[in-house]
Amino acid sequence: MVGWTTKSRCGPIGVDIGSRSVKLLQFDAQRTAVAEAARWDLPLEPPANDRQRDAQIVEAIARAREGKGFRGRKAVFCLGAGDLFVQNLRVPQASGDELTKIVLCEAAGRLPFGNDEAEIRYLEAADVRQGDTVRREVILMACRREQIQRIVSLAEQTGLSPVAIDVEPTALLRCYGSQFRRDDDQQRRVMFANIGAANTVVVIARGTDAMFVKYVDVGGRHLDEAMAQRLKMSLADAMALRRHNGDRRVDQRDPEIEQSIAESIRPVLDRLANELSMCLRYYSVTFRGQPLSQLVLGGGEANQSIAEWLSARINLACQLGDPLRDHANAIPAGPAGQWDVAAGLALREVK
Repeated sequence: MVGWTTKSRCGPIGVDIGSRSVKLLQFDAQRTAVAEAARWDLPLEPPANDRQRDAQIVEAIARAREGKGFRGRKAVFCLGAGDLFVQNLRVPQASGDELTKIVLCEAAGRLPFGNDEAEIRYLEAADVRQGDTVRREVILMACRREQIQRIVSLAEQTGLSPVAIDVEPTALLRCYGSQFRRDDDQQRRVMFANIGAANTVVVIARGTDAMFVKYVDVGGRHLDEAMAQRLKMSLADAMALRRHNGDRRVDQRDPEIEQSIAESIRPVLDRLANELSMCLRYYSVTFRGQPLSQLVLGGGEANQSIAEWLSARINLACQLGDPLRDHANAIPAGPAGQWDVAAGLALREVK
């Protein structure tokens, strides 16, 4: 793959379309500094249909770019949880075209849509022992072709040129993999959990090689709904209270409000901890040997309190992800972890 030349002033724009916001990020040509970054929130009210949602996304991208210093039209877009079917599979050992045929055959009986309307890719994880045989663990990823066409249409309406369409799991690994470049880092096995507004994507990897991927139906929306129900307030007020409290320094937070929020969202965090524990169990049974070294928590909903709570619940060291720690220049206010997918997209090398 051809990288960016030194003549280029900037790399592609990473476009992360979430359920509550659109985030755009671009690095300079050397990938040493953030050239520009912007976020624009989407309307809270659910759209009447897909056409209305697409119009909201197009407007959000246009507003995010307005008055900013993004350079060029090349952009890398992303398939999210709503677009993507993901499943770990165990298939007979094979390589090349033979392995591809096996995976396509397995996909035919698992996809919620037909192979004839699907774009199918897979990642090779590792050889695993099953009884007396050794099989190949792969990560199947598929989407309907119409989702690809939809993203291309969105890009065209915003005046951007989609040079690649990526997926969240690989974008996350590319983002954090740029920080873990030592030889021993490449052998460490780490769990990444990106807590977004609608869901959490979990990736277990060896270095930058994915071994397990799963989407979990727990996100910021569920935290807000739990608060609204317990504290008997509107969803908008619950969201504002949680955000306002999270933006304050720890020593400036009201202890009573902090306790009320913690008690309200604990059942949701219990669900998340249980899901992460099941992912850990799958990993330990499937990939025997080297244990996981840590959990890296990212996404717009990640914070230190959740990191510490999860670490104690699943008995695994946890640290907050900082996707731009090695890059110069400041980024907009807000949780640093919210930029990890956009950064991973922007780091993708394109021709």
